[in-house]
Amino acid sequence: MKRIILILLLLVGIILLSGGLFTVKETETALRFQLGKIVQSDYEPGLHLKFPFVNNIRKFDKRILTLDMPPEQMNTSEQKYVDVDYFVKWRIVDTVKYYLATRGEESFARSRLAQSLRDELRAAFSSRTLKQVVSEERAVIMEHLTKTAGEKMADLGMEIIDVRIKRIELLETVTLAVFARMETQRKEVANKHRSQGREQEEMIRSEADKDRMILLAEAQRDAEIIRGEGDAKSAEIYANAYTKDEEFYAFYRSLAAYEKTFQSAGNTMVLSPDSEYFEYFKTPKAN
Repeated sequence: MKRIILILLLLVGIILLSGGLFTVKETETALRFQLGKIVQSDYEPGLHLKFPFVNNIRKFDKRILTLDMPPEQMNTSEQKYVDVDYFVKWRIVDTVKYYLATRGEESFARSRLAQSLRDELRAAFSSRTLKQVVSEERAVIMEHLTKTAGEKMADLGMEIIDVRIKRIELLETVTLAVFARMETQRKEVANKHRSQGREQEEMIRSEADKDRMILLAEAQRDAEIIRGEGDAKSAEIYANAYTKDEEFYAFYRSLAAYEKTFQSAGNTMVLSPDSEYFEYFKTPKAN
């Protein structure tokens, strides 16, 4: 009988001892409750004691957690709808606050965090243009969301590590509208270049016509000057020749006149035989 009692006491001791020990891992934080009230928090990793049937332990993950949000439809200041895919990194930094605010339900904490981010993101997008949210101020938006969400979640014992926008996609209708606007802008630029090209063409053509007229006028002037100089030179040569031998010069002029007169067949002239025109057809005078 004593042996049986001893065995029973040993079993009860083992049960009480096992029920009075609990382990906290490196990745965990724990709360110890007594009759529903928190009596101790922030246990160090390792083996710890508790009172069986009096205390109960709740453990929470203290690692950085990820809330990957489903794509949200946002509206920009230009009334253009976009799908925004984003995520947030967070962790529990005050276990007591976290438990009191969420009753230890991670799903509740995620829901509060998601709603806060969603509201801030809508406000950020509605005050910016499509170009700003896509490129210019994307980093500013993420930094703003991290700060504002961190301030709100601090009351829940949560720390927001980072908020990242993974992708921003235009809706199909918006994409078509953007492409149409880009096409219109490119056409405007092309028409502007064509207009400038035609204007340049007219200017070049006008300058070329002007240069052509100037060149022709200068060439005509130079030709007239050269022709005048040639005529003057010719007259001078004729004059010099005439003064050297007047008789020969008169004879040469008469031969030129005869050639010009009789160059065509059938020419008829009615002149007196004593006319000076036939002077050189007569018998030359004896010297």
